[in-house]
Amino acid sequence: MSDTQHIPGAENPEKFTGLQLGSIKKTAAGLPAVVEAFKQVAGEAGLVRGLKALAHMNKKDGFDCPSCAWPDPDDDRSPFGEYCENGAKAIAEEATLKKLTADFFAENAVQDLAALTDYEIGRKGRIAQPVFLPAGGTHYQPITWDEAFNKIGRALNSLSSPDEAIFYTSGRTSNEAAFLYQLFVRAYGTNNLPDCSNMCHESSGVALGESLGIGKGSVKLEDFYEAEVIIILGQNPGTNHPRMLTALQKAKAKGARIIAVNPLPETGLMGFNNPQQVKGLLGMDSHLTDIFLPVKINGDMALLKAIEYLLWQHEQAQPGQVFDRPFIENNTLDFDAFINDLQQQNIEQLAQACGISIAQLTEVATLLKDKTRIIACWAMGLTQHVNAVDTIKEVVNLLLLKGSIGKPGAGTCPVRGHSNVQGDRTMGIYEKPGKLFLDTIAANFSFQPPQHPGYDVVEAIKAMHGGRASVFIAMGGNFLSATPDTNYTANALRKCTLTVHVSTKLNRSHLVHGQEALILPCLGRSDKDLLNGEEQFVSCENSMGVIQWSKGVLPPVSEQLLSEPVIVCRLAKATLGSRSPIDWDKYLQHYDHIRDDIERTIPGFGEYNKRVRQPGGFYLPNCNREGSFNTASKKAHFNIGHHTPIHMSADELLMMTIRSHDQFNTTIYGLNDRYRGIYKERRVILMNQQDMNSRDLKSGDVVDIYNHHGGVERVAHKFIVVPYPIPEQCMATYFPETNVLVPVNSVAKKSNTPVSKAVVVRVKKVSISS
Repeated sequence: MSDTQHIPGAENPEKFTGLQLGSIKKTAAGLPAVVEAFKQVAGEAGLVRGLKALAHMNKKDGFDCPSCAWPDPDDDRSPFGEYCENGAKAIAEEATLKKLTADFFAENAVQDLAALTDYEIGRKGRIAQPVFLPAGGTHYQPITWDEAFNKIGRALNSLSSPDEAIFYTSGRTSNEAAFLYQLFVRAYGTNNLPDCSNMCHESSGVALGESLGIGKGSVKLEDFYEAEVIIILGQNPGTNHPRMLTALQKAKAKGARIIAVNPLPETGLMGFNNPQQVKGLLGMDSHLTDIFLPVKINGDMALLKAIEYLLWQHEQAQPGQVFDRPFIENNTLDFDAFINDLQQQNIEQLAQACGISIAQLTEVATLLKDKTRIIACWAMGLTQHVNAVDTIKEVVNLLLLKGSIGKPGAGTCPVRGHSNVQGDRTMGIYEKPGKLFLDTIAANFSFQPPQHPGYDVVEAIKAMHGGRASVFIAMGGNFLSATPDTNYTANALRKCTLTVHVSTKLNRSHLVHGQEALILPCLGRSDKDLLNGEEQFVSCENSMGVIQWSKGVLPPVSEQLLSEPVIVCRLAKATLGSRSPIDWDKYLQHYDHIRDDIERTIPGFGEYNKRVRQPGGFYLPNCNREGSFNTASKKAHFNIGHHTPIHMSADELLMMTIRSHDQFNTTIYGLNDRYRGIYKERRVILMNQQDMNSRDLKSGDVVDIYNHHGGVERVAHKFIVVPYPIPEQCMATYFPETNVLVPVNSVAKKSNTPVSKAVVVRVKKVSISS
């Protein structure tokens, strides 16, 4: 048992870095974004290397951004750079010249590294060679690739059941690596394939699959430019998907009206200075949102029902003029039951539940009643609630009423986070695979894959904690910092006999580990990938179902890095040996062989190697986009959901976790959140001034935050109170610092996604010296 297991705070160091408060910004991007991006790139990668990477990122002959999954334009792409500030920060982290060699690990004990903040850990540099932490060890030490693979193979083959191993996947993984990974895992004998989708858009996939027959969005980027109304719910594109702002600006110029639904008035939704336009650089703001609805946390279902109720009233006054009756009759089921339930709603109660006045709700309904080209976008503000699946189905209900699916300028748009999280699922990274997919695997590869469901993220954590799983392998990601109930998850990982992480950079999951631990350093998106003397490329799928190639251009910082496809193949050979029916050596010759097998296994990938080489790639089939619904009935389904209030006492608050602007997922690029006016500190709690007054709190006071879900006390120590415009009895904090408060047993119905956006808490003032 290593020393790290005895360090208080190893999971989440509790230290301040020096809060400074400024004004909340009115516009996003502009010249400050350009300056910050180039400062980060030049500082990490150097000017020449950094500019080369930026010049090729998101270009048709370049590599896919390792940050978000917002799509690139199908037609011409910007000559100035098809990336945003956060994309530039992501490439700065990946293209850095700083590297961690054997000397670094010899000089830095795991215990000392664990005491650093996530920001400090991430700034150390790229991992330059495979390293191993032996049982009882204090330092990672060098290990050869062959020794590492053999060690993992022995550990996996020593288990009494393949289901005692967990194989996690992050959204960074390419299609090729993901396909090989799931193939290896199923040949090994388990469906334990949890992935980051389990924690973000799993609710979207379930809701859309059940309602519309496909778990993906239906729109293309071009649809934004034909839309009459764009509704953005539970999403902060200015920080999380900044390139979306360009699409919104263009849509606005073509006449679209924008409705923003969010507890916080996020700057990027309000105004956008396009840094690729002169007026944007000069700070001449472009107003975006027409109607802002500051919904209460967990109030989205009530809000949607209230809008639908008011639209129904308009339909009663103008029969057939508000609802798209022909579309509803020809393409949907359960409309009458839905309307019967809608008539029972009380508009006053719905308005109170969502925190939006009837006057403003009426304004929205009046705007929508004559519109048919409506796009609904959403992100984790909708997906991470107990009622997330029903809420997203309510979004679908609204679109179905208006006939706003399967036509230009209209449809569903779940905005994915990590750049290939959607592609991973397409490739078979799923703990509950369908029978058709498993039958195809069996026919193509001459083995019988396991039929029983595997563990998702929450189930995997519980299995490790309960001793039912003891080997954990992560293909990318920072599992500990991304998951709920940090202390519980940390203890689960520590109970493993072996934890393995395929990574580019150091993160906290390497420092809270099993009895033995391995870090396997891999190539990043921007790195050149040479195999048998020939440059290789991989492919990714963006939020709108486009498959495009990704080919790195930078010399890797170390000769000891392997690509993820190569790592999977060598791991499979070391584990399965002669009993494997799969020719892994074929894939080690050229990635075209991987794509050939993807083509014959995954629908929609005909002529894969030919089409992926076309500039811009190709679209996968999408039944909703084509005006059909792949449900059992071949029709879209209206759903009857209900607003479920969260009952709280007067001294309780409802907490949502959010990202800062200097952050993407668990990667912390800096300590500033400049759009919200927060600088040099992450341990902050954003509170309504009235809630502060009732608790005798003022700006700068320090509090501990408590959650008691299921009778278990969870505490996040030492957070600084900051007044912010957020509805009363609601508050916001950054993750991963407050993931410790998110109960592992608080999950969305059906999707099992952790409820990170509605955590009941209390705050207690403490002296700053404590």
